[in-house]
Amino acid sequence: MAPAVWAVLRVLSREGVAVLKSNVPARSSRVVPGWQRPSVTSGCRRISSEVRRAQAAVRMPEITTDHLDEKQVQLLAEMCILIDENDQKIGADTKKNCHLNSNIDKGLLHRAFSVFLFNSEEKLLLQQRSDAKITFPGCFTNTCCSHPLHMDSELEERDALGVRKAAQRRLQAELGIPLEQVPPEEMTYLTRIHYKAQSDGVWGEHEIDYILFMQKDVELSPDPNEIKSHCYVSKEELKAMLEKAERKELDVTPWFGLIANTFLFKWWDNLHNLKEFMDHSNIHRM
Repeated sequence: MAPAVWAVLRVLSREGVAVLKSNVPARSSRVVPGWQRPSVTSGCRRISSEVRRAQAAVRMPEITTDHLDEKQVQLLAEMCILIDENDQKIGADTKKNCHLNSNIDKGLLHRAFSVFLFNSEEKLLLQQRSDAKITFPGCFTNTCCSHPLHMDSELEERDALGVRKAAQRRLQAELGIPLEQVPPEEMTYLTRIHYKAQSDGVWGEHEIDYILFMQKDVELSPDPNEIKSHCYVSKEELKAMLEKAERKELDVTPWFGLIANTFLFKWWDNLHNLKEFMDHSNIHRM
């Protein structure tokens, strides 16, 4: 590369454009004969194109996961369903890529679900996410929150059957609920919400979230790698928790906070008449 190019790159570096110092060789002392020197015009074009190539070669450093929980890191290889803002499938990508803020900032969006499971006393089952979780560790949230995977059984869109099958799978994986106790046909698909939230400087969420309700007494055997604690709460107890969250005395996940402060209590009051609140046409942008 011509010395002038390195001069331009040094200027770009001073102005905030990333240039990898290790990629800059020592300046050659070789004298270039005059007949080999480019004209000013062609030299400018060459500098411009080489600068663009040098900038394009600069990449964000690889995100290290060495400090993260091994089991949770393995789950980052799962393939999520990529969608557009109208919840139309457009592809697939790893859970890792879907949850990097650098990709979220570019618009990467995936499909998700949130389960709200109530017992026969109409109390809601909450979980506290384990400290091993990569996004929002230690936060309180609804019964189960996860993603359908890019596999045939969970891609089925009729009546959100694929999403409900994914919810059944994750209820067993996280809470140890036997599959036969949470059949997909007993889950009520209410509506969808679209939200975005950062967990920290690296990881975040950007999802269209299917809201699933279910009322049933179930057996629980939580996986401690997924869940730190769990409890059933009444409406009054949840309201008290949300007030504590407002005072920063405990943490709740952003999607749970959004749902709890908008739709949840209205739906909760109508557990036996949820059909009135089913809305599969709209996506609530939150």
